Amino acid sequence: MPIHIPAPTVIEAVGNKPKVIEEFIGRINSKTNEVSIARMVSPSGWVEPGQTPQFDEYTVVLRGELTVDSREGVQVVLAGQAIITKKGEWVRYSSPHPDGAEYIAVCLPAFSPETVHRDAE
Repeated sequence: MPIHIPAPTVIEAVGNKPKVIEEFIGRINSKTNEVSIARMVSPSGWVEPGQTPQFDEYTVVLRGELTVDSREGVQVVLAGQAIITKKGEWVRYSSPHPDGAEYIAVCLPAFSPETVHRDAE
């Protein structure tokens, strides 16, 4: 039987400013370990610690712009664009745009605090 998800669960975010994470599908909201799908809203100037996750992340920017730092350089992802980061690759997300960013993040397997491997602050 299909599983209806009536609402997301708001997850506490990491970073220098408050960011909203609404998990629709994932380990917390739907008890799904295979994939997580979340809507993110980050304010202007938000930066999170770098990370070396054990999951691939597929991100689609809906509004504003998202900056993704990696060992190879910096990518600016605008509204209507997407970026893929691979497991084991160091990345850091931020939203320096004056309007911040709104985006959808899909993680395979599902995001977990134990597998994100954030840098020490």
